[in-house]
Amino acid sequence: MSDSSGELFFLAGVTASGKTELAITWAQENDAEILSCDSVAFYKGMDIGSSKPSLDDQQKVCHYGLDLSPVNECFDISRFVEYARDVVSQVHASGKKLLVVGGSGFYLHSFFEPVIDDVSVKPGIRMEVEALRLQGIDQMMDRLRLLNPDGLGNLDLFNPMRVAKALERCMSSGKSLLELNREFSSLPKPYAEVRKRVLWLDREKDIMEDRIMRRTLQMIEMGFLEEVNSLIQGGIEGNPTARKAVGYREVIAHLKGEINKDEMIKQINLSTTRLAAKQRKWFRNHLPEGSRLLLSDEKPVSIVRMNWISDS
Repeated sequence: MSDSSGELFFLAGVTASGKTELAITWAQENDAEILSCDSVAFYKGMDIGSSKPSLDDQQKVCHYGLDLSPVNECFDISRFVEYARDVVSQVHASGKKLLVVGGSGFYLHSFFEPVIDDVSVKPGIRMEVEALRLQGIDQMMDRLRLLNPDGLGNLDLFNPMRVAKALERCMSSGKSLLELNREFSSLPKPYAEVRKRVLWLDREKDIMEDRIMRRTLQMIEMGFLEEVNSLIQGGIEGNPTARKAVGYREVIAHLKGEINKDEMIKQINLSTTRLAAKQRKWFRNHLPEGSRLLLSDEKPVSIVRMNWISDS
């Protein structure tokens, strides 16, 4: 077995760009295993809407990061960081390469920069903050401002989940956001000893929009509505992250009679296109310069010629 413990490979890409097929082909040719970095594929039963690798694909290449949590239980970044660290150690110890594949920027970011600190939130505090969240974001903001007389820094004040997390950390640590941010900025980079080699996939805008429309219709034909109906029975509506995932939120609205089928399809396409644009912007800003790979159906990419860019 070759020594691959000094490298991590990352194949990112906008939604519907064709990551799965290319990833599996490359992994088969390079004795690699795959760690999914898709925040929707973490959940059991969210298969069609997340374009989760098929069982056949999973038999071709060993996959990690799929079906990690029931849909009624939130799977957050702290759990992923711990899980990913164990996977990296396990795969490298076996002498294989590891290919991290996905489009969820925040989770990808956890391999390059610190994303969590060591503040431990007790269950009682989490319940208290949840009670405030249910009363509305203003209730959380009032408490947060009391604990942060020097200001809230660059906290996204319109994101209830971010506000709730900030409040939990302040209440648990007894420190202000500014103090916590100063400590956070001094944390060491993750996997500093590992060489990171990166590519992210993109396509021309008109081609991407066509692929998105075709994929939406294909997902419906595959039973997407039936999948979401089953997930509703499984408690997806109690999971604020899962129920708002692109595609799932639109189907939930349709199944509840809020929009008709044509409007559902239109909204899924629009939401997916917006997601692709958001992902593209994130990749440009956070991944190494020159790591973008523009795909074309007319000129398929040879995995032999894939030019991985090293992160520095």
